[in-house]
Formats: sequence, structure tokens, C-alpha cells
Amino acid sequence: MNVRLVLGLVLLALGAGALFAVFRPEPAPAPPVAFTSSGECRDCHATVFGEWEESWHSRSWTDPDVRALSNDFANTDCIDCHAPRPVFETGVGQRVLPRTARRQEGVDCIACHALPAPAGEAPRMAGTLERLDVPCRPMVVRELGSPEFCAPCHDQHKTVEQWRATKYAAEGIDCVDCHMPYRNGDPNQGRDHRMHGGHDLDVVRRAVELRARRAGAGLTIEVENVGAGHHYPTDERSRASDVFWRPAGESTWRWAYRFRSPYRDELGVMDTLLPAHETRTLEVADVPAGALEVALFYKLTPYWKNPDAPDPELEARLVHRLEVAP
Repeated sequence: MNVRLVLGLVLLALGAGALFAVFRPEPAPAPPVAFTSSGECRDCHATVFGEWEESWHSRSWTDPDVRALSNDFANTDCIDCHAPRPVFETGVGQRVLPRTARRQEGVDCIACHALPAPAGEAPRMAGTLERLDVPCRPMVVRELGSPEFCAPCHDQHKTVEQWRATKYAAEGIDCVDCHMPYRNGDPNQGRDHRMHGGHDLDVVRRAVELRARRAGAGLTIEVENVGAGHHYPTDERSRASDVFWRPAGESTWRWAYRFRSPYRDELGVMDTLLPAHETRTLEVADVPAGALEVALFYKLTPYWKNPDAPDPELEARLVHRLEVAP
């Protein structure tokens, strides 16, 4: 075959493709849709919707712990963040307002993505790309996923403020980097919407290290915040983390220390949260001879069924356990 002919055909095809790309008509805009439920997002965003359904955002209204601690939302202050109207409605960084409908959907797709529609314009959703040819008509909104975006709810207990004081903030590592990582580490696959956090024990375990050693007749225990981008634990005053110890082979744990921020009405109770990058050293005097066990437990509710003799293995989640030699 004539080489010049082949090259000519290739160049002709490339030129036609380039002309088509230049003069190809833009996709027709999709009819505007006013979304009234997160269930309407499922068909187009099945992966994201499935992740959201697994998340505690989706259960923020139905979670039994939340129902109990809020007195079934008789404490109406809790409704704002557990069934919020869209963040963009009140503005990034501003406290959200409670909604009256669809509360069972909790913190839903609409709460985070819906944008207020200017008068006479079609509604749109905040996203990471610009498209008018799909029903949600997303537009790029840089504030989506920023710490300021999370703050209306998650800074009620100073979590974002705590993050600002860490080296992570200085390095540009923020909320979504830990709590919404890229799927399989690939930015092209988008962010995981399961919102990994305090309910994920692997996340809790990566946040802290537990160390212990004998010190004469006593025991020295260290807990270091090595991975949380904020205090440990944080966000909910109901959450607590307790250090226990016992002689190896015994069944009864002995309480040593609690990390927790008290409610406003708990007068005289100190805030003992552990800031990022810091180590808390605990001293236990006069421990018995022989091997010892030390453990760190984590609770989503602060109360023990038997406060005089708590059983963390029944009521809390084990974070770390180690043995101290005789």
C-alpha cells in the first residue's frame, strides 16, 4: 500500500475528529428537578448512595444512642444537626437549621449538596464538576468538604477548632482526608461517603497508642494521640475512653482514668480530652507483683450500668490491650 496514501488517510481522520470536537453541539440541559428526598439520588449515584446508607450520617436521627441521650429529641437543640436543612441555605460556617420533614433520613444528600436556587433559576447541587445535562445539574463549589463546611455541626463541640491547632491544619490535611478518603486511594474514583469516624473501631485504634511499664512498686501508663486530627475522643460529649488495668489472669478490671469532655451541666467535672500530638502519662501506685494487663476502652455513651464496678468488656469497645511483664 502506498505509504503517502496511508498517511494522508490518517491525517484526514484526525482532522475530521478535531473538527467534530470543535463543532460538536453541547448536550441539551436536563429539565430542572427539585429534589425532595435522598432516595431520588440512588439511580444515578448508586455507589455513593450505598455508602451513605452505611454511614452514621444516614442514622443520625434513628441511632438508639442519640435517641436516648437527647431524650428522644426532647432536647430540641440536637435536631438542628441530626436532621438539618441544607448547609448552603444558612451559609458555610453558619449553624444549620432543623427541618420538619424526612427526619428519618438524618444528614442526607440534600443537606450537604443542595444549593439555594436564585429567583427564576433552576435548582442545582454542589459538586466537584460542572454539568447541566443531568437531573441534579451539579456545579463546582470549592467549599464543599472544607472544614468550614463541616463546622456548623461538627464544631458544636470544638472539633474543627481543635483541628486548627494541629500540625495537620498547617500541612493542609483536613477533615475529608481522614473521614472521606478517596476510594482505593484513587482521586478519579471519588470520595468514600461512609464517613469513617468514631463508630469505626479501626479509625479509633489508629488515633491513639497505649504504652505501659512498671515503675518501682507502681505502674506507668501512657496514652498518645498519634493519629486523630483533633482531641481524643471528640465531637460528642457523650463519648468517653477509659483506661483499665488488672493482674494477669484476674477477671475484674480496675479503672484508672477517663478521657472525656463533660456536658455543660456537669459542674466540677474536668475536661480530660487528649489533644493531637500529645501524651497523657498516668501513674498507678502499689500494683501487685506479677504480670499485669492494661487496656484502653472506648464508649459511645458515658454512663456505666454499674458505676461502682464497671465492666468495660460488656459495655465498651476494646481499643488496645497489652501485657506488662513482672
